[in-house]
Amino acid sequence: METIDPKKVKSGDEVYVIYHNPHTPSVANVRPAEIVPHPKDPNAVALFLNESFHLIEEDDALFSSEKAAEEAFQELYGEY
Repeated sequence: METIDPKKVKSGDEVYVIYHNPHTPSVANVRPAEIVPHPKDPNAVALFLNESFHLIEEDDALFSSEKAAEEAFQELYGEY
C-alpha cells in the first residue's frame, strides 16, 4: 500500500483518502481531497474534504491516485 508522506504534501496537491463517515462509522469510501493552506496557521497545510478543513495527522493515509486508494480500500476492507 503506497501512500504519500503527509509531511511532503503542498498546497494545490490533489490526493485521495479513505473517508469514514463520522455519523455512521461502519461506512467508508474513497474520496478526492485537496491540500490547501491551513485556515489558521500560515505555515501549515490542511486537507479540504467534503467542504471542510481537516488537520493532516502523521498517520493519515493519503494516496496519489484514486486507483491506489481503491486498492488499499480493497486490501483493508475487501467486499465490505
